[in-house]
Amino acid sequence: MTKNSKREQIINVALNLFYKEGFNATGVEKIREVANVSKKTLYNHFKSKDELILVVLRRRDEQFRNNFMRAVERFGTTPAERLVSVFDAADEWFNSKGFCGCMFINASAEFTAADNPIHVASAEHKRLMYEYVKSLAEKAGAENPAELSKQLNLLIEGATVQAHVSGDRNAAQTAKKMGKIFIKSALN
Repeated sequence: MTKNSKREQIINVALNLFYKEGFNATGVEKIREVANVSKKTLYNHFKSKDELILVVLRRRDEQFRNNFMRAVERFGTTPAERLVSVFDAADEWFNSKGFCGCMFINASAEFTAADNPIHVASAEHKRLMYEYVKSLAEKAGAENPAELSKQLNLLIEGATVQAHVSGDRNAAQTAKKMGKIFIKSALN
């Protein structure tokens, strides 16, 4: 196995373990064992667990946003339809195999200091999601795209927590009903 593939293997294993079991609950020894790499190999690629967490969060951000945007485009063809389809994309995610909530909400809950690099990376993901929805609102001709993005993101965040904590897999559809009201008001 090449050096890069070992690194990828460690990242993929850590991403799955952190998502399912949490950051603090997952030790580097478990990551090393599941990834089937030596301690030396793990530390050759990552100086610390925090560095590995940051790499995992960046990877998850990239994967998540790409998947989410593709789903939004698949569910909606016009700019206005795509605003509504953010809830369909969320619904698909909530009902996917292995859904364990939002990795970024979970990370910020475990690393609570606002200046902690892990918390900062989590906040950056949320900012990028806000910017994405704002761009959809702009394309749809919303009167105040920034405000609409705040409203829709708040609904999605709440639905994410509801789906994860309460097991309500219909949370995105409930949020969609409310979101349509905000969208209709913003586009008129």
